[in-house]
Amino acid sequence: MNIVYACILTLGLAVGTALAAENYNLPVLGEAADGEVLTAEHQPVRLHDLMAGKPVLLSFIYSTCNDVNGCPLATQILHKIGSQLQSQPELAGKLRLLTLSFNPQHDSPEVMRQYGAGFNTKQLDWQFLTTASEAALQPILDGYGQSVQKIYDSQGRFTGTYTHLLRVYLIDAQHKIRNIYSLDFLRADLVSADLQALLNPSPAAPLPAASQAWQQAGDNRQNYQHNDYQTHSLALAQRHGQAAKLISYAQHPPLGLPKLPVPADNPLTPAKIELGRLLFYDRRLSLNNTMSCAMCHIPEQGFTNNEMATAVGIEGRSVRRNSPTLYNVAYAEKLFHDGRENRLEQQVWGPLLAANEMANPAIASVVAKISANPDYQRRFKTAFRQPANMQNIGAALASYLRTLNSADSGFDRWYYAKQTQAISAAAQRGFALFTGKAGCNQCHLLSADSALFTDQLAHNTGIGYGAAMGTTPAKQHLQIAPGQFIDADSAGLQAVSSVAPSDLGYYEISQNPADRWRYKTPTLRNIALTAPYMHNGALASLTDVVNFYNQGGIANENLSPLIKPLGLNTTECADLVAFLQTLTGSNIQALVEDGFAAPVGDVGQP
Repeated sequence: MNIVYACILTLGLAVGTALAAENYNLPVLGEAADGEVLTAEHQPVRLHDLMAGKPVLLSFIYSTCNDVNGCPLATQILHKIGSQLQSQPELAGKLRLLTLSFNPQHDSPEVMRQYGAGFNTKQLDWQFLTTASEAALQPILDGYGQSVQKIYDSQGRFTGTYTHLLRVYLIDAQHKIRNIYSLDFLRADLVSADLQALLNPSPAAPLPAASQAWQQAGDNRQNYQHNDYQTHSLALAQRHGQAAKLISYAQHPPLGLPKLPVPADNPLTPAKIELGRLLFYDRRLSLNNTMSCAMCHIPEQGFTNNEMATAVGIEGRSVRRNSPTLYNVAYAEKLFHDGRENRLEQQVWGPLLAANEMANPAIASVVAKISANPDYQRRFKTAFRQPANMQNIGAALASYLRTLNSADSGFDRWYYAKQTQAISAAAQRGFALFTGKAGCNQCHLLSADSALFTDQLAHNTGIGYGAAMGTTPAKQHLQIAPGQFIDADSAGLQAVSSVAPSDLGYYEISQNPADRWRYKTPTLRNIALTAPYMHNGALASLTDVVNFYNQGGIANENLSPLIKPLGLNTTECADLVAFLQTLTGSNIQALVEDGFAAPVGDVGQP
C-alpha cells in the first residue's frame, strides 16, 4: 500500500500542496472477494459482475449507524470524492462506487435505496447493496478481512449496533485490490491520484547491477534541501541480492564482538534462521498484508529507517519512537528504547500486536494465518517438529535476529588487531577524546578484547524532557519537497494530525518518578548507518549528536549526572565524529544483500 504517499497527503491538504501520481504504481494487495448481493432493485447479482469494466471503491456500512465518525462520515466522504472526480474529465465515468450493508436483517434493498437517495447520487455511478442473509454476507466480510461484531445488551439482546473498523477498498477491473483506506486516509486528492496511477501506470525503471543494488537502495535524504536532489530508492522488484551463511555470524562473531549469548531453550539451527528470515520480510504477518518487520528495519538503511524520525506503521499510523537498529541486537540485555523486554523471543510480539505497527488483533490470528500457509507448515515441522505457535514463531524470528552481527570495523582492526593504519589520525584523536575528555565510554563501554559500546543501562540525557516540555511555535518551517519550504500555521497542522502521545521513557515501565525520560543506551556500532538519532529521531546527524552532548544535554531535575558540558572545540567535535564513522562493520554489504535475496511475502497467496 502507498503508505508514505498517504502520509504526505495529510500535509498536502493542510498547506494546499498539489498531489501528483505520475511517479508511483499501486501494488496488487490480493484478490477481491466475490459473493452474491442484492441491488436496490431487489436483483441478485455477483459482486465481481458489478466490478467488471471499471475500478471500484468498495465500502461496508449499515444504515442505522449513529456514530458521527462512522458510517455516515465514510459515506459523506465517498460522496465528496465522487463529486470531485466528476469535475475531472479524464476520470469522469471511470470509477464505480459500491456500498454494501453488513446488516441484512434491517437493510433491505428498499432501505438501501432510500439510504443512497439521501446522498444525491444521481450524477455518480454508485450502487447501494445488501445481501439476502447474514449467511450470504459472512464469506464476503471474511474475504475482505472486515471484522464486524454485534453489540448485545445485558439480557443478551442484539441492540442493532455494531463495532467495526471502517475500510474502503480500491479494486481494479481485474478484481485485484490495489489500495485499502481507513478514514484517516480516505481523501479525494489521494483517491484521485491513486485512480490516475491505476489507469496510467508508470513504466518500470531499469534495474541496476546487482552488485551495486545494496549501495543504491534506500534514501537517506542527503542534499534533500536542494532543488536538484535525486532519490536513490529502489522498488521491491529492483532489489537483488545473495543469500549469506548467516549462522556463521553467530557461531563466529566478527572481530570486536564477544561470544554470542544463545539461550539454552532456543539453540540456533539453519532451519530456524531461514524460517525467521522468511517471517521477518513477510508482509502477510500484518493485519492487512502490507507491513513486514523489514519495512521499519530496512536492511540498506542500517536495519532502521533513515527517512523518518519516528516509524510509520500499518495504514500510515504514527509510531512515537525511532526504529532502533537491529545490528548486534542479540547482545542487548534490554530491548525497545525503554528496555521493557529482555528476550528477543518475547520482543517480536510487541510490533506484531501493536495497533499502530502491524495491528494484528491477537496472537491467535497471527498463528492462524501462518498455520494456513503450506510452506510455513512444512518449515515449522522441519525447524521445530511441531506446528506454528506463539513460542516457536518468536523463537524463529529471534534466531534470525541473532545472526545480524556486524563488526570487524576499521576501529576493530586498529584497536584489537593492532593495524596502525586502519583508521585516520583524526579518528585516532577522536578515540582519545571518546575515552578521555569527552567521557563517552562511561556509558558506551568497551573492554580489552571486545566492545558492545553500551552499558546496557538507561539514562536521562534531556532529549525526552525537551520533547515533552518544549513549546510549539505559532508557525513551523517545513520542507515539502526537494528545495521547497513553507511556513505552516501550527493550528492548521494540528487540525489534520493527532496529538503526539507523551513519552516518559522507562518511567512508563517502572512507575518511579526518578525514571522519567530515561532511555536505553544504544550501541554505537554501525552508528554512521543508522541516522536519525535518539529515541525520537530528534538529531539528524552525528555532528548534531556530538554538539548535543557537548552542550551538556538539556537540563532537567532527572538529568543523568554523567551528562555535562564537554568543552570540545570545533576540531575536537569533528575528530569525535571521525572516530564514530570507523565503527561500521566489514560484513554490512553481505547482510544487506542477504536481505535483498529474501522474499517479501506474496500477498496474492494465503
